[in-house]
Amino acid sequence: MASNRIGRINEEIQRELSALLRTLKDPRLQSGLLTVTHVDTTSDLRYAKVYVSALDKAQEKDMLKGLKSAAGYLRRELGMALQLRYTPQLQFIADDSIQKGAHILEMLRDPAVVKPPNPANEGIVLEDEEE
Repeated sequence: MASNRIGRINEEIQRELSALLRTLKDPRLQSGLLTVTHVDTTSDLRYAKVYVSALDKAQEKDMLKGLKSAAGYLRRELGMALQLRYTPQLQFIADDSIQKGAHILEMLRDPAVVKPPNPANEGIVLEDEEE
């Protein structure tokens, strides 16, 4: 039951932070596209790891520094929006899962990497395909 509540809080924090990132006036954050990919909050709601992904990997370190400097503002605004007993302290972590997914998709589309189907197996019918 508690894990369901934490999951809902994680989603709400992610939604609110995504909206709040657009209001920041830090030039380090204005220069590129920044996405909140996942939020992981501790069970006591004291700390939250916020996983962010930047479109331009060259600017990612500067963006993380900008987010770290804006963490107090974001925490205050988050506290006013969520109405929780404790507003978690935000820790921003770079996430490259979107880039990894794009790389895997690119590899799957490359015919040199993906082997063609074996013609000897064309006559085999799986149990799921019998209908």
